[in-house]
Formats: sequence, structure tokens, C-alpha cells
Amino acid sequence: MDRLEIAAILAYIGRLDPRTIRAEAGEARDQIAQWHDLLHDVPLATTHGWDVRAAIRAHILDSPYPILPVDVARTWRTYRRNRLDRHTDPTPAADPDDPAAWRAELLGTRQAVATGQTAPAVFRQIGRGDPRPDVEGSPRAIESCVPPAVRAELARYRPTRAAREATVAGGRPDTLSVDCVWCHARAGEPCRQRRLGPDGTTRSNAVRATPHPSRVDLAAAQPNQQQAA
Repeated sequence: MDRLEIAAILAYIGRLDPRTIRAEAGEARDQIAQWHDLLHDVPLATTHGWDVRAAIRAHILDSPYPILPVDVARTWRTYRRNRLDRHTDPTPAADPDDPAAWRAELLGTRQAVATGQTAPAVFRQIGRGDPRPDVEGSPRAIESCVPPAVRAELARYRPTRAAREATVAGGRPDTLSVDCVWCHARAGEPCRQRRLGPDGTTRSNAVRATPHPSRVDLAAAQPNQQQAA
């Protein structure tokens, strides 16, 4: 703000808080000079949310003390800091092989955001709304987050998963979707063949090629069998 704007602001403050009025000409000049020294880089208002009059009204309403120029300066610094915290630097249009031009454009964009001349760029913000038309139908087309071609390539590396998917595709219940009450294998894990020694200790714990019959019956009794994840 220049000196004329400072004088207008002091007159505005005087109407809201008469304690700040300086009746003598010398005191008024000193007051304008003091405020100008601290607020010469603070704009009167911007197009993106800053208005020094709003900051003054908020201080007068919240504080019993007369407003000082440092109060306005601190509010302006908070405004600048909050805007930069919400800003994501967009890629400059300058040639990346020209570091000076690249840096100058980057700093210029940040300065414009900090001073309220432009809105912060929030490219990383998660937006709301319907999905894009070219993306919405893709999950429905493949019915899985893994495309069929990729799923076929992975089948040889995960035979248990491939067998489960083939079972469900054939209309049969997914046996591994339930726990096994015989060997206590959890859902998603294959059954195991445990062999006990004469002393009662486990001597082998091999994976069974087929699930236990009790597990098959339990899976068949489960309603709404879904495809394996």
C-alpha cells in the first residue's frame, strides 16, 4: 500500500475505533510513516480472498487492544503462508535446458500465488464427480482389476489361485473360501496332510493336492459363493 492508501486505512480504523485517531498534523504524519514502513508490501485487496479491511474488522472484534500495523502484517503473512501450503508447482512452460528461465517462471508463479494475484494450483487434489467415460466401462468389461491376458500369464506362477478361479468359473463352490475344520487351514490357504509320530509330535506337514472332504462339504453349504479375489 502507498501512503494515500495507508491514510485511507487509518481513517477507516478511526471510524471503527476512535482511540487510534491522531488529531495533530505531526502525529498523523508520523502514524502514516510508521504504518507505511511496515505495510508498504501489503496490498489493499486482492482478487483471491485478501482484504485489509476484513483483517482490521476481525482484529477490532476479537481484541480489546487498539490495532497496530504489525497486527495487519502478521495476518498478511499468515495469508501468504496458507496459500503457498495449498499450492502445487505446475510444470513451467520454459525450456528445461534453460535453468535461469525455468527458475524465473517457477518463482514468478509462486509470487503470484503468494500475493493473491492467482489461485493456487492444486493438481494433486482428489476431486469429486463421476468417473471419466473412457474409464468407467473398463472394470465392467474385464470384471476384475487384473486383465484376462495378465491373469493367464500369472496362472503358472500361482497354481492354487488359478485352480480356485477355474473352479468358480465352472460353477463349483470355491473350497478355499472357508476354513478347514480338519487341518485348521485358514480361508485362502490349502489343506495340509499332518502325520504324527508315536510320541504325538508332527513329523510332516505337506500341502495336500486336494482339500479335505469336510472342507468341500462346508464350502458347498455356504450361500452366495463369490469368485476368488
